[in-house]
Amino acid sequence: MARQSEQVRQALRERSAEFRRLEQEHSSYSQQLEALTRKARPAADEQAEIARLKKRKLQAKDRMAEMVRDYRREQAEAVQAT
Repeated sequence: MARQSEQVRQALRERSAEFRRLEQEHSSYSQQLEALTRKARPAADEQAEIARLKKRKLQAKDRMAEMVRDYRREQAEAVQAT
């Protein structure tokens, strides 16, 4: 199943600029979160930034998952049509 998921993600990378952008954003948010959460006591503005980054990261992940579901549905429909 993991191999199929990676194949779907690779297909989406090849055909969708939005998917590539979302993957890049998700990775960037992860890196920023990692840097901020390493601090023993983040300041109030850093805590707010952590919350914002978590939300944005989750939004990117949710949209990518939606695109994967749409791609799989399209592929299933194409198989059924033949």
